[in-house]
Amino acid sequence: MTTLTKQSIQAEIQQNTDEVIALRRHFHQYPEASLKEFETIKRIKEELNKLGIPFEEVGETGVLGTIEGAKPGKTIILRADIDALELEDATGKEYQSKNPGLNHACGHDGHAAALLGAAKVLKNHQDDFAGTIKLAFQPAEEIGAGACQFVDGGFVENIDQVFGIHLDSSVPVGKLVATKGATNASCDIFKIEVEGLSSHVAQPNVGRDALLSAASIVVELQKIAAREVSPLDPIVVGIGVLDAGTRYNIVANHARIEGTVRAFSHETRAFVLKRVEEIANQIAEAHRTKISSFHIHDAAGPLINDDTATELAQKVAAEIVGSENVVTDHTKSLGADDFADFLLKAPGVYGRVGTRNLDNPDTQYGHHHENFDIDEAGLALATEFHVRYALTYLNLFES
Repeated sequence: MTTLTKQSIQAEIQQNTDEVIALRRHFHQYPEASLKEFETIKRIKEELNKLGIPFEEVGETGVLGTIEGAKPGKTIILRADIDALELEDATGKEYQSKNPGLNHACGHDGHAAALLGAAKVLKNHQDDFAGTIKLAFQPAEEIGAGACQFVDGGFVENIDQVFGIHLDSSVPVGKLVATKGATNASCDIFKIEVEGLSSHVAQPNVGRDALLSAASIVVELQKIAAREVSPLDPIVVGIGVLDAGTRYNIVANHARIEGTVRAFSHETRAFVLKRVEEIANQIAEAHRTKISSFHIHDAAGPLINDDTATELAQKVAAEIVGSENVVTDHTKSLGADDFADFLLKAPGVYGRVGTRNLDNPDTQYGHHHENFDIDEAGLALATEFHVRYALTYLNLFES
């Protein structure tokens, strides 16, 4: 039997490159919204069945595949998110979306394809490693409703390590990213209902103005970042919706506020959310109105990479692309990713893979843009990052 080496793994991945690209282009042509990834997960199941990889269904549109090594050992989860965005595809490519109003403009098509490519290689070598590799194909990352299905369903219990990657159009193709600590902020979505009392605007003293109360709440919430949290601890309290009133000459009896809180630590996140609720109630009372409903949706916690796991990822990345092409201090993002839920259950790391080609403007659009596209050379690196990290963690290769 041929001895398995890092070089032979790389060669095997290169041989499968066209297959991974074809899978990515298929997913790109048929994007599906969060929690509606029925055809996407159907195709993923077909690919897993072809490879002889058993799987469990997670929710309606998630799957957890399992590859058992030759001997018992540690267990690692490799994760890829699979949902798309409600956005038109304006790329004009031959693999442009065929589903109107839907677009893989965040790169999740590449995530799914790369993990399937990794699955093929890992399955081919299951007799060479000790331990278990689980493959999480996760729905609904874009709305923070997918990772919790794996966590709440008990699929991340007794897991020793978790690993995931995100394609990144801000990073040149050929570079890999592994940064210690908090890399993505939490995301909580709050909704506040303010109740007042209607009256004619010519008699404002008779009414209780929910619109003015809500507007004052919005203004006061901005002071949390300015005066209640250290300037060295970045947070966002953003308001996207303020809806009130039915007519120009009626004092509004109801107002609705929708916004988000973003933070990089669990402690700051909890403090800010508490203050949002307290301030809303206090300001409403000052205006003789009341908060009839206050709701927070936990979309994602702060994504905090484990130091030891990140050091391993940096070493693996350096072996793949050279240390000069490993980014270890990538700028934090106030965008969230619910891979954070996996990291609350087990240590791990969320890496990034560059897909920006400086000679190709088509690959330089930001994520969530209707022209977003990738340099597909990054897919082989994403595949190899999965494979090499898993096998190194399971001690097939020296770490």
